[in-house]
This record gives sequence, C-alpha cells and structure tokens, in this order.
Amino acid sequence: MNQELSANTTLSHYHIVAKLGAGGMGEIYLTEDTRLRRKVALKVLPDSLAQDKERLRCFEQEAFAATARTGARQSR
Repeated sequence: MNQELSANTTLSHYHIVAKLGAGGMGEIYLTEDTRLRRKVALKVLPDSLAQDKERLRCFEQEAFAATARTGARQSR
C-alpha cells in the first residue's frame, strides 16, 4: 500500500485509530478489529515489499513470532 492511512478510516475489518510509527518494513497503526472487538496493531507493507517473496517471508516470520509472544502473555 503506497498511501498513508488516516484516523477514522477503515481497511478491511480494521478501523484505523492512529498511526503508531513507521520503519523499514512498513507503517504500523493502532486499529480496532471490528470482528473481534479489540484493539490491535496493524502493519501495512509498501507495495514494493509486498511483491518481494523474500521480504514477505520475513514479514510472515515476524508476524508468527509476535503472535507467539502475545499468546503467551494472554494465557497467564
């Protein structure tokens, strides 16, 4: 995605609350997941990275690792 998202817009089932930051792999937003009714961080990749299979693989590994850490904290 090449354009920045703004607060109070919707991307799929995520309501954008605020931009949290940006880095080498994309932009991170605080969002409200309207299906699960909870706040989540959503990372949006630029188109150039989304088309690169190796970068996409790294992104997926990062997402799995983040989910494992979050799951461990929530299960306590």
